[in-house]
Amino acid sequence: MHLEAAKGVPPLHQALQRFSQRSFKWAKNYNTVSLLSKYVAWNFHGDFKHMLHEDDDSCSDYGSRDKPGTALGRIVLDGNVLFPDIFRTDHLLFYERFKTYQDYILADCKASEVKEFMAEYLEKVLEPSGWQAVWRTNVFEVIVEVVDVEYSALKAVVQLSEPFLCKSQDSTFTLECMQELLELKERQIPLQELWVVYDESGEFDQTALAVEHVRFFYQCIWRTWDEEEEDDFDYFVRCVEPRLKLHYDILEHRVPSGLVADYQNLLSQCEELYRKFLDVRNTISSSDSDSEVENVSMVEGLKLYEKIEHLRQKLKLIENPLLRYVFGYQKYSGLQAKGLRPTGTKITHIVCLTVVASLLRSLIRDKLCPESCGEDLEIQFHNDPLAAVNACYEGEKVIICPGHYVVDGVLCIADSIELEGYGLPDDIVIEKRGKGDNFVDCTGANVRISSLKLVQRDAVKGILNVYRGKTTLENCVLQCETTGVIIRTSAELLMKNSDLYGAMGAGVEIYPGSTCTLLDNSIHHCREGILVKNFLDGHYDIPKITMVNNMIHNNEGYGVVLVRPTMPSDVKDASAERMKGNTQPTQAGDGTACVEGFRQEQLTECVTDELEFYEPAETSEQTEGSYEIANELRATSAKKSQMPKKRLNELGITKADDNLMSQEMFVSVAGNQFKWNGKGSFGTFLL
Repeated sequence: MHLEAAKGVPPLHQALQRFSQRSFKWAKNYNTVSLLSKYVAWNFHGDFKHMLHEDDDSCSDYGSRDKPGTALGRIVLDGNVLFPDIFRTDHLLFYERFKTYQDYILADCKASEVKEFMAEYLEKVLEPSGWQAVWRTNVFEVIVEVVDVEYSALKAVVQLSEPFLCKSQDSTFTLECMQELLELKERQIPLQELWVVYDESGEFDQTALAVEHVRFFYQCIWRTWDEEEEDDFDYFVRCVEPRLKLHYDILEHRVPSGLVADYQNLLSQCEELYRKFLDVRNTISSSDSDSEVENVSMVEGLKLYEKIEHLRQKLKLIENPLLRYVFGYQKYSGLQAKGLRPTGTKITHIVCLTVVASLLRSLIRDKLCPESCGEDLEIQFHNDPLAAVNACYEGEKVIICPGHYVVDGVLCIADSIELEGYGLPDDIVIEKRGKGDNFVDCTGANVRISSLKLVQRDAVKGILNVYRGKTTLENCVLQCETTGVIIRTSAELLMKNSDLYGAMGAGVEIYPGSTCTLLDNSIHHCREGILVKNFLDGHYDIPKITMVNNMIHNNEGYGVVLVRPTMPSDVKDASAERMKGNTQPTQAGDGTACVEGFRQEQLTECVTDELEFYEPAETSEQTEGSYEIANELRATSAKKSQMPKKRLNELGITKADDNLMSQEMFVSVAGNQFKWNGKGSFGTFLL
């Protein structure tokens, strides 16, 4: 294979061409021919220019030179009252940035053409001179005046404003020092480092917005390796749009905080490796010599390139709006327990905002020094519940003192620990921030949470997930926004004397194969009170549920909903109803005994069961739901026993026996009160 050096190619690129010619034979020994070809392709770019179509003079929907006054806000800079205000442009919405980049700046350009397209956009909308700006770096801020713009370089030609205004961490940046610095930079400053000074006339609105778009793009969207990617696809669709969506999802807390940290870490690693890659590439000489040093550089460059490619693929997966949720689920579904503390001791963790003498005396009397405790009890103080939970090992306790705590992250409880509030639940509030995170995830063998109030704000995930082990929730208040408590397969929940409300889904969601015990709770003002998933076509046992003395009221739908697969007897019953000419859903009493079903591509229809195992002479509204639950579950068991074994095998159940079919889902249902639920006390949805 022979690669001819193109005319006009810089010496470095010619060296890389020779590097590729010499290395193909060598690369075969390492099975890296394809990798090498990608490496070489990274160093050559087409010289084709995609010209922007000439639009009218108005290249942006933002601002108008015809209207007096500015439409933008202002920001008052802190720390120096002499500094002028600047335009506020950092609060733009997703749609505003999306429209500008897509319609006015990037269009269908390639990655190698981004800078040219950006310069052409600026040439149309940016005022070439006559405006002031704050030149801001990590060590100083100084007021400058723009006298010209180098559009192709994305830089402004500036001079110091009069009077000289500078703010820095020390006093070394004098007028003479700043003038010398500007001379070294040939008075050209990157537009990214400039913040346009506020002007009420509206004349510089588009200038301020244009500078903001340049700054945001190169800080949040552009990657240093983008220009060296293949240009076969539209850069905006391939890179800009997903990264812009990710940026705003992070701003709106729709991405788990752990996944955000992973993304930032991957991005930092990739940038560091790419800098090393550039250094190695620059060390390759332009001569034709096959020196050992040059061959070593080639090998090192290929290894770095392979690592960069691996990291870039991970970044792209997280940037994908669909796949990043898979990453988030995988991250939190595999929580690992720490086990016992290496020192063998057990520490009691105290969470409090401030420690006063009276509180400390009460803690010592009530919690820290009971008769069973020894004198060598170790104590750690925290001001954040998340930090306390993360510091826990197996068998330790967290005591949370009265206060309002804000948590930005997930309370991941993987060990058997106790999380206890010291006082009444309404006095110990833990509020969740971060839409993309769960609130509390439990995988410990024996977790206990008591006397707390958990509050969700602007959430998109459930308030408590029990993945594995047993979790006891006692004397708690759960103010939900999405789903409330979820008990996953093989997990166990004991919920006592607690108040749960506000869920836009189900207050309690019970998965197949789980165990749920609800005692003396109040579940209200949710979409559904309790949702039970009894999927017969899964390789799991039916859930085991105990409900005693619960108050389930004021829910939008049913108090308790059972989701189960459609069985042949259901279809037969429905057909019989249609043969009788009854096309309306059958209801009993207030409609609470109705069994609702739906099938794919079919109308929703209501199926009633003729089996009535409980017919009490007088039933009150409070106990009515308990009878309905028992009747429906017994009817379901009867239907399951009639299903042929062949059908069960098709559904994935390898052993179909009478014992399996006769299992009762509800171990105990007694003393529950169902009041003012929108659709009634109990309903069944058929899948």
